Amino acid sequence: MRNESADVLRRVAAGETILVTNGGKLAAVIGPPPGDALLQLAAQGQLREALDSPAALLSIKRRKAKQRSSEIVADVRGRW
Repeated sequence: MRNESADVLRRVAAGETILVTNGGKLAAVIGPPPGDALLQLAAQGQLREALDSPAALLSIKRRKAKQRSSEIVADVRGRW
């Protein structure tokens, strides 16, 4: 699982159920959600509806940063 998590998730998305062991003992079962997961979460009160359509994200204007990402990361890392 540690080294193959992307492959495991692809297989689960394709409908496979995976048994995960730890020290030879069953630790977890990973499988596709039964039915519509969003409907289940909503029924349990664990889902908050979006206020806007995802298309609204397209209206966000991109801005050019004054520094490159690598410079920002180097600055943050230098503080530790």
